[in-house]
Formats: sequence, structure tokens, C-alpha cells
Amino acid sequence: MRMLPAALLIVLATACGSTRAPVTADEFTDRAHEVAERWQSSAEREPWIVGFVPLRNLTLEPDWEHMPRWVGQSMINSAWKLETELPVEVPAPAKLRWADESTLSVAVLTATAAYAGLSKPKSFVDEKCPAKGCRPLRVIAVARGKATMPSSRGDVQVPTWDFTVKGVPEPFRRVAVDPAAMGGPPRPLDDGIQEVHTYEVRTPTELQLSYVHGTCDTTYGSRAHETPEAVVVDVDVRRDDNVEVCNAMGKTDRIGVTLREPLGRRVVLDSSSGVPLLPQSDIRLVEFQNYDPRRS
Repeated sequence: MRMLPAALLIVLATACGSTRAPVTADEFTDRAHEVAERWQSSAEREPWIVGFVPLRNLTLEPDWEHMPRWVGQSMINSAWKLETELPVEVPAPAKLRWADESTLSVAVLTATAAYAGLSKPKSFVDEKCPAKGCRPLRVIAVARGKATMPSSRGDVQVPTWDFTVKGVPEPFRRVAVDPAAMGGPPRPLDDGIQEVHTYEVRTPTELQLSYVHGTCDTTYGSRAHETPEAVVVDVDVRRDDNVEVCNAMGKTDRIGVTLREPLGRRVVLDSSSGVPLLPQSDIRLVEFQNYDPRRS
């Protein structure tokens, strides 16, 4: 589930010129030290760089354009009905492999455990399934499958259990990796405003940062604080004092930043929120502050 309300709050906050980026070089240095030290000692660091941290729901989104209208309402109300026997065997561990050829062996759930995750009641449902807008999701078959999903180390192919529902053109897919083998998304510091959203590596020592700011703000430059394990980045954005009236609109800009040493395998951290950045990605970790895919 995408956390759109949180993302909207971020845009509105930065659009009004209330960015949390420090103004002075000394303030940035102090903040960057805090962010880097917190990351280095965080229990979230090791799973992020060498483990499996999923960045989407474990029940994968179907192709809604080809789904009957009643399916969405039935899913929200968890109107599942099991009409087939599920395999009882425990699958062998699976090996996840990333684009850089790194791998990780993970435990795989049984079909019964995967179905329990797929069919568990939603916590946000206020009303029962309406008689005319909802019908049972009749599970008539199950099979092993594979799917690609985003993770902290990039896209990765994961094992799934695929459940066929009568009258639905495609199966419902549930990630079969045991949640106990997953890491959770890092939590933001303070109020969780994420100024820098993503980055692109232009050269080994040149990054292009994508950041959000208000339309009445002025950008004075970019900054980076480097440690052997991380690079903390910041954009010096300030409200224009000569503007008396400003619309509450935000805009996305890009700016370069030069490093002393090649980025290599170091993690890039946003100084405002303290969260790691994903290269060339639309995923904002600050949106995960009240959401953990492992419990989806």
C-alpha cells in the first residue's frame, strides 16, 4: 500500500517553505554527524545493506484494469473462501539474487502461512461487505510462482504463492519469504520531513540530487558529509525574505554535489530525515514511518 497521505504532507510542508535543512555550514555539520552516527549504530543498517528489506506490500498489487469491479471491495473486506486443499510441505529455502550478483538464502513459508497472510482481516475496515458490492473470493487452486519487487538493495525476484480465485482473470500473489527473514524499513528522525528524495550517480564522485522545495524558496547550493560507511547530503534551501505572499506550491529540482571520494557501496542519507536514499527511485522511506511491509 502506498502511503499517499504522508507523501502529501511532505509536499505541503516543503511547499510552504518550512524545510528542515540547516542554514549554516556548522549546523549542517552537526546534523550530518548525528545522522551518520545514528545510522552506523542502528539495528536497521545491516539488514538494509546485506539483508532483504521489502519496500512493497507482501500481497502484490494485481492488474486492476483487468479485474472485475467487485474484487476490490471483496479484498478490502477480506471476503476469502478456501475451496481447495493447500499443500502441507515446507518448501526448501530460496536464494535471492540482486543485480550486483549478491545473494541471500531465505526461509520460505508454507502455502497455509501464505494464505493466512493473504486473507487476514484489514484493520481499517469500518463496514461489513455490502450485499450488492461484494462477493466471496473463492480460492480454487494454488501454485508456486515468482515475482519481482523493490527492496533496499534494488529489485529482486522473490518466491510467491499464487492463489487462483474463481471468476478472476489472474491469481492473487503473496510473497512466500518468511517475514522473520526480512528487515524493516529505517525510521526517520524527528518529524520525518524528507528533503532529498533520490539521487543519480553521474560519475564516481558526482551525484545529482532530486529535492523538493517551495516555489518561493531560493537554493544556495548542496552539501555532503562523508564517512567510510555513508554520505549525508543536504540542499541549502531558504525562504526568500523579499516575498510577502507565496502560494503553497512545491516543486522538484535537481542539483549536483561533489564527493571527496568515490561513492562506492556507501549509503546515501538525507540529512533532514536521516533515512537512506534509493538511487533513481520514487520510493520515499519517510512514507514508511507508520508502515512496515512485513506486517502487510
